Amino acid sequence: MSAPDAPALSGGQPAANVRADDRLGRFFLPGPTEVRPDVLAAQVKPMIGHRGPEMSALMERLQDGLRPLFRTEWPVLVSTSSATGFMEAAVRNGVERRALALVNGAFSERFAAMVRESGLEVETLDVGWGGVHEPSRVAEALARGAFDAVVVVHSETSTGVLNPVADLARVAHDAGAVILVDAVTSLGGSPVEPDAWQLDFTLTGSQKALALPPGLAFGVAQPAMLERARRSTRRGTYFDLLEFEAQLEKKQTPNTPALSLLYALERQLANIAAEGLDARWARHRAMAERTWRWVEELARRGVAVRVLAPEGARAWTVTCVCMPGDEGAAALVRRVAARGWTIAGGYGDLKDRMFRIGHMGDHTVARLEDLLGVIEEELVG
Repeated sequence: MSAPDAPALSGGQPAANVRADDRLGRFFLPGPTEVRPDVLAAQVKPMIGHRGPEMSALMERLQDGLRPLFRTEWPVLVSTSSATGFMEAAVRNGVERRALALVNGAFSERFAAMVRESGLEVETLDVGWGGVHEPSRVAEALARGAFDAVVVVHSETSTGVLNPVADLARVAHDAGAVILVDAVTSLGGSPVEPDAWQLDFTLTGSQKALALPPGLAFGVAQPAMLERARRSTRRGTYFDLLEFEAQLEKKQTPNTPALSLLYALERQLANIAAEGLDARWARHRAMAERTWRWVEELARRGVAVRVLAPEGARAWTVTCVCMPGDEGAAALVRRVAARGWTIAGGYGDLKDRMFRIGHMGDHTVARLEDLLGVIEEELVG
C-alpha cells in the first residue's frame, strides 16, 4: 500500500518538509477541525433506507449518545445542514416580534442580521469585538424595550470570547424573553448545560469541538421554545422544529438525512463516551490555558502579542492572538502553512492584525506544543 499524500496547502501544493505519515494533528483551524481516521472511515458503510427499521435503530442509538453529550433529557434534534440552518430555525421558531441581539463579533453580527432578514424587529447591544456581555447591562437593555427573545453567541469564534450564558439566561427569563444560544464553538469543548442553565434553544455544528466532518447541525429545544414554535407563522418547512420533534418521536428525520455523516457521528459519540465528557472538557481547558500562557511568555520576552479576549471570559476552544499595528498576521499564517501547519487569520478590521488557533476537537496539549513552537519560530526567528 502506498503512503498517504503529504498535506496540501490551500493552493493545492504539498507543504514543505512534511513526512507523508505525519499529516494528522496539524490542522488547527477554529473549524472545521481535525477528524480522526476511524470517524472518516465510518462514512463508507453501505446505504440503508431512511424510513426503515435500520434507520430507526440508528436514530435511537444516536440519541443515547447525544443526550449525555448535550447534558439534556430532551431530544437532540439533528439536521443535515450547517449550524447556520439552526440559527435561522432559532429565529423563525423562537422570535415572536422583537429580539435583543448581543453582538461582540462576526457571528453574533450574523445572528442579529438573521432576525432582521426574517422580517422581525431587532435591536443590537454591541460591546465591541473582544468585549463580553455583562448580565447587568443586558438587563438594562431589556428593561428599555419590549423584547420577547435574546439571541447570543456563547463562544464567539471571531474573537475568542466566552459569554456568561447561564447568567444571561436568567436575565432574559426575568424579562419574559426566551434565550436562543449559538454554542457552535463551545459545546463538546467546554461546559454547556441546556437543561441546568434553562437555555430555550441551544444549537451547534458538527465540525468544531465535536470533531466531525462538516454538514450536521444539532439543537436542543426546551418546552418554552416549542410553545413559541407552535404559535409561529414563520417557521417554514425545512427548519420547522415541531416537525423535527414529531419525526424524532418516531425515530425518524423530517427529510432525507446525510446518512454517511450519521455513521461518522455514531463512531465519534463512542469515542467521546470512552474519553468521558468531563475529561474532554478538561483537555480543552488545558489546551486553552497553555495557549494563553504561551502568549504571556512571548509578551514578557518583548514580543508584542496579546490575547484579545479578557481574562475570565476566554473560550476554551479558540484563542485570538493580536499582533501590533500592521505586523502581517496573514503573512504569518502563510509561513506556518508552508511548514505544514494550519491556523487561521483574523476577521474584519482585525484580519491582518490577529491570528487564531483552534485548539478543539481531538487535539492534545502535546501536539499543540509542537504548533506553538512553529509559530514562535516564525514570530521571533
